[in-house]
Amino acid sequence: MQNSYRKLNIKEIITNYYAWIIILLFLPFILWGIILILPTFDDWTSLIAPSNEPFFIKERFLFYGYHWRPFDSIFGWIVGRNPKLLFPTLNHICVIIGHIGCTFLLFKLTKIFKFNQLARSISILFFFFTPAMLATVLAVDGLNQTYANFWGLLAAISYIKFQEKIKYIVCFLFIFISTLCKENGLMWSIIIPLMYYSFDCISLKKLKKDILIGLCIIIIYAIAIILLPKNIEIHPDYIPTFSKIINSILKCILSSWFAVDFVYLLFKPDRNLPIATITLLLSLSLIYFVFRPSNIKKKPCIFLLICQIIAVSPHLMTVFSMMHTYAGLTFVSLLIGYTAHTIVKKRNIIIAFYLFMTAAIFVDIHLWYTSYESGLIGKNMAKDAIIKTGKPIDKVRIIIIEENYQKVSSFRVIPSDAFGWGRAAQYETNYLWPKMISDTTIERSSDALLKAHIIAKDALKNNQYDCVWIINHKNIDVINQ
Repeated sequence: MQNSYRKLNIKEIITNYYAWIIILLFLPFILWGIILILPTFDDWTSLIAPSNEPFFIKERFLFYGYHWRPFDSIFGWIVGRNPKLLFPTLNHICVIIGHIGCTFLLFKLTKIFKFNQLARSISILFFFFTPAMLATVLAVDGLNQTYANFWGLLAAISYIKFQEKIKYIVCFLFIFISTLCKENGLMWSIIIPLMYYSFDCISLKKLKKDILIGLCIIIIYAIAIILLPKNIEIHPDYIPTFSKIINSILKCILSSWFAVDFVYLLFKPDRNLPIATITLLLSLSLIYFVFRPSNIKKKPCIFLLICQIIAVSPHLMTVFSMMHTYAGLTFVSLLIGYTAHTIVKKRNIIIAFYLFMTAAIFVDIHLWYTSYESGLIGKNMAKDAIIKTGKPIDKVRIIIIEENYQKVSSFRVIPSDAFGWGRAAQYETNYLWPKMISDTTIERSSDALLKAHIIAKDALKNNQYDCVWIINHKNIDVINQ
């Protein structure tokens, strides 16, 4: 009897938690792959990059540049204690821990909303493996987006788990922490009551009351931002225009709902439209079940879509990149899970989900590899610059000949961005040299290299710089004094 009872327990565990078993089986390979990815682009200049500044400075805890993100700044100080050992390995480990944490909290939400076992499994497998998470989970600077979502989800769980008087304090605390991770965390103050109302967990009267409280939280944050010392110059890219917002919305829809290979679709040097089309087509059947009229007009579907829009709205109004998709991914996953929960013919949604996951795994592997290659380009360029320079220098001028194509998120970056405008070379010397870097970008043309050499000669006059590095594609020309 004891043996048969034990076998029954194992069978129940596999039946109820097979999604988690799949995730745990993949996890070692995912962690190994992510740790191999090296910094590129703004990984080198964001607050999570190694910092040698003293810990107790106002820029670490107050408004800095465009952002109030003390957790990023503290993390940058931590990895700055030993950059070669900690950066970016610690970043990657913390991001994947945060992604697992978000997946677990999403699983808790599906239980609160009484999804059946199939729906719970589809929700968390979609969230964990969809290519929509890649730009955040693969990124060295994905900490802020991951943990803004994590603390927001924790606030959402607290809202329903704690008693009336305590829950507002706990929710406010978690939303505030989420917001200090990244600004879109503030949107949870409105999202939480909307989400619970969509599943009839609260009344319309309570929804109105808690929306009002959420608006008050947003006003308090806005006042805090106004009062904090800051010096902001608004970059033109952050100024919203109608065409920019429409473009951002289209990018958000495509990256949120479809397992499409964006490198093959958008990156000019690697473009492969047949493969991009296949990945897109494999996604369509799942999207059909979600957006068919009989499903999308249901109350939970309407409100979950509203929640997704609210979650990503700060980025839609400024600059939207594929990383920002992660902010609304919880609600996309819940909507797909709800569809699986309510659909009558379960076999159809299972087949559709298998097709989606086939595309997702292919895209995940390919975009991981392109991200890895991009980081490797920066590392090799840094080593090349160091070898050609031949000795430690203090001041370097970098002249970049502009490329005639655009990067695709952090998956495929142009060589000069992978090089981090010289920061990759600083990393390779453990930030010992060069001490000062300035960079200039010139337009690519038939005589661009000649112009770069003229600028280099001028820069070396009067000992302004010790050396000039000219970046032309992956090649680096070093001009010494």
